[in-house]
Amino acid sequence: MANEQFFHFEDDGAIPNNPALNVLFYPAAFKENPQEIEEVFNRHNWLNSWRGGVFDYHHYHSNTHEALGVSAGSATLQLGGEQGEQVKVKAGDVVVLPAGTGHKKIEASADFEVIGAYPNGVSYNLKTGAPEERPYVLEDIQNTPLPQTDPVFGKNGPLQDQWK
Repeated sequence: MANEQFFHFEDDGAIPNNPALNVLFYPAAFKENPQEIEEVFNRHNWLNSWRGGVFDYHHYHSNTHEALGVSAGSATLQLGGEQGEQVKVKAGDVVVLPAGTGHKKIEASADFEVIGAYPNGVSYNLKTGAPEERPYVLEDIQNTPLPQTDPVFGKNGPLQDQWK
């Protein structure tokens, strides 16, 4: 895959983001068959999968990384908190968020649906950037282990090159 994109976001004081790992964006990774997303994620040991939307407020998970595959529709997501970047996603796209990375839905088509999954099926926590969440979450983010596989490509994917 040649058109993947990478984003890095700094701690903005509310949303910590990840100091070491980039967000991975794989446009059209499942363009031909978005319905395969969940099966492929699960095969690559990204488990505890679910289908639904993305919250319309900034949030993040301090205890796990997250893969979001767009199975239907389109949306604009804000990644990295208020100072982050708006990314347009559509069916077939995948976004891989390192632990601590803020994300929020700005707008979406009526049929927008994502499939979320986590390395080794970790049960994610939900953080919103409240001051009382620190410094615990910063430690949590640092202690989140690197996944053994890329959710889309398995053992040999951009994740292994980017996340070290």
